[in-house]
Amino acid sequence: MTVEILTEAPLAPPADLGPYRRRDYDALPDQPRCELLFGRLYLLPSPTLLHQAVVMELAVRFSHLAEVLGGRAYLAPLDVALADHSVVQPDVIYISPRRLDILGKWIEGAPDLVVEVLSPGTALRDRREKLALYAQSGVQEYWMATSEERKFVFLVNDGGRFTVAQPVAGVYRSEKLPGVYLDLAKFWLRVDANSPPAR
Repeated sequence: MTVEILTEAPLAPPADLGPYRRRDYDALPDQPRCELLFGRLYLLPSPTLLHQAVVMELAVRFSHLAEVLGGRAYLAPLDVALADHSVVQPDVIYISPRRLDILGKWIEGAPDLVVEVLSPGTALRDRREKLALYAQSGVQEYWMATSEERKFVFLVNDGGRFTVAQPVAGVYRSEKLPGVYLDLAKFWLRVDANSPPAR
């Protein structure tokens, strides 16, 4: 079987599903890393050091929250199967105690919260195809982080579409997931402390 793997999202979102399904995705080798979005396979580029510093700091934060709240936190690469036509690997995944039944060999269903750290190779896809997929699949919160700009966008699922939620006094507190919060100033200070030195 010849497989076409895209390195970039198309300029406009496709109107129909691509030809690939979960069985095709499962038949791929482990490398290079890919995602299946609406029936199309996309290559995942290697992340930068700054990207990984953000992911690692989020991992520490969500690991602590999971321990306190009884949920689970995971990092990419880990398959999250949202539909037969879509298997993704979000940067950070949080599953609340009430949703632990989606855990198996992989994650089979929508996590409560996913975080994507945007990079030049994935930002368009994260803002379009993945945003639509996460909303349709029932992901309760989708956070997008831009490491270079030191910003977060917090999106909350409202009946299958996302609305923007704002931090208050520099702290984001989830209304959908009690106990989940992020102090933005402290977070970016910790990222800066663990980032590669400027050249």
